[in-house]
Amino acid sequence: MRVLHTIGELRQHLAAFDAPAFVPTMGNLHAGHLSLVRQAKPLGDVTVASIFVNRLQFLPHEDFDTYPRTLEADCAKLQAAGCDVLFAPSEAELYPEPQGFKVHPPASLADMLEGHFRPGFFTSVSTVVLKLFQIVFGQSRGQGHAVFGKKDYQQLMVIRQMVHQLALPVTIHGGAIERTDDGLALSSRNIYLSASERTEAIELSRALQALAAAVHGGQRDLNTLESHAMQALARRGWRVDYLTVRRRQDLQPPQGEGWQPGQLVALGAAQLGRTRLIDNWEC
Repeated sequence: MRVLHTIGELRQHLAAFDAPAFVPTMGNLHAGHLSLVRQAKPLGDVTVASIFVNRLQFLPHEDFDTYPRTLEADCAKLQAAGCDVLFAPSEAELYPEPQGFKVHPPASLADMLEGHFRPGFFTSVSTVVLKLFQIVFGQSRGQGHAVFGKKDYQQLMVIRQMVHQLALPVTIHGGAIERTDDGLALSSRNIYLSASERTEAIELSRALQALAAAVHGGQRDLNTLESHAMQALARRGWRVDYLTVRRRQDLQPPQGEGWQPGQLVALGAAQLGRTRLIDNWEC
């Protein structure tokens, strides 16, 4: 596996290939990231991963300075998963000057749910992803491919819409959520959980499964269902941002025929101790 740190080095190396398959990450890799790499491998003629902790998408009170940076271990994991190239730029390499030009997704998709609780998050994500796409796919002669995990469900939708509306030569693929044996969604931030919090953390997934089951069972009073689910988690010591059921296609509340099985997703975000977790359950 080649490990490259500059845009020039990466572009020079990729000039020999027609259709990269790309997995962008922030590092501290786990089995979920590696499953995305394995999913990407058959999609293109070279598999590229990136590791970059993007300062722009962290709010002032969030964990940019303490976010786990484990480059040596990540390199070993990527090589074992069959990755061909790792792009690991410094902040100065990717942002040599203040990033004045930014991508602003439509408020109808980006200002609710995660965007409501993390203002500007999807502008920052879209900006860095577009920049990475330009670096990785800018000289591609064929169709590029990029794989994003479904755990960040709203992010996946924002990136898909960006690629569609800007007519980028990239196909976006969603990777299934990888879970522990007890059902906890894998996350780089799980490392922050204490032993007791790790035992409790599965309750977020269980709450989302219960919401999905209630909707499958014919219940349609979402306000009551969501309120009861949030209150139940809060009683267990969680600080809940949202637990909700939405249409997969646009993350709007279901109406009319939108209640059909296979068209919905239960999404949640809540903080346990100092760790904010997100998860979702398609239904």
